[in-house]
Amino acid sequence: MRRAIDHVVVVTGAGSGMGRSTAQVFLREGWTVVAVDIAPISETIDGPGRLISAVADVRDRAAVKAALDAALDGGQSIDAVANIAGIYPPSTLDTFDEATYRRVFDINVLGILNVTAEAVARMDSGGSVVNFASVDAFTVSPGQLLYGASKAAVVMLTKELALELAPRSIRVNGIAPGWVATPGNAATGRMDAAAASIPLGRVAQPEEIAEWVWLLSHGSHAAFLTGETVVLSGGDVMR
Repeated sequence: MRRAIDHVVVVTGAGSGMGRSTAQVFLREGWTVVAVDIAPISETIDGPGRLISAVADVRDRAAVKAALDAALDGGQSIDAVANIAGIYPPSTLDTFDEATYRRVFDINVLGILNVTAEAVARMDSGGSVVNFASVDAFTVSPGQLLYGASKAAVVMLTKELALELAPRSIRVNGIAPGWVATPGNAATGRMDAAAASIPLGRVAQPEEIAEWVWLLSHGSHAAFLTGETVVLSGGDVMR
């Protein structure tokens, strides 16, 4: 039987917010976490598992490959991937430009493809991929023209990859969070107003979202689930 430490998860955007919380959950369970971010992760993330900081820009597939090769230089297989890295600059038809379009789609969509392609090449006997979409994939958020479109693309990407990878026993699912108490959302100054509009009366904590990554990635509870995107919005968005 494989030890917990022999199980490997790749978490992108692991430096803060939901990515950091997801890394903490897997470390708590004793897994090896390859924490991918644009800068080294210098702060300690607690847990009995093993943390490996891997620096890469998810837009660059060669850089992703090099980072995973260096992190897993012993040839370890990968069991799970959490594609959490993303950006959400505001944009409208009046304000968008090509550079912003490229940046949003290259990080939010191409980044998932790059990381998934390199990670599943290292999956020996099945595995799980969890992609982060957003409630903005299902409902219109004013001023988020490009972000909403990119996250809608993530939902379809999740379905396509689920079909493509099913013969290899690799499940691919998505999570679509609503308002979450991350540093980036706090900086908008809109969380209090958002909480008042959510039926459950509050925003989510990053740890709550991270537990869903664990649920979708491990064990028998989600073993027959693939191609789906779970909305976690406190009732704010229903579909």
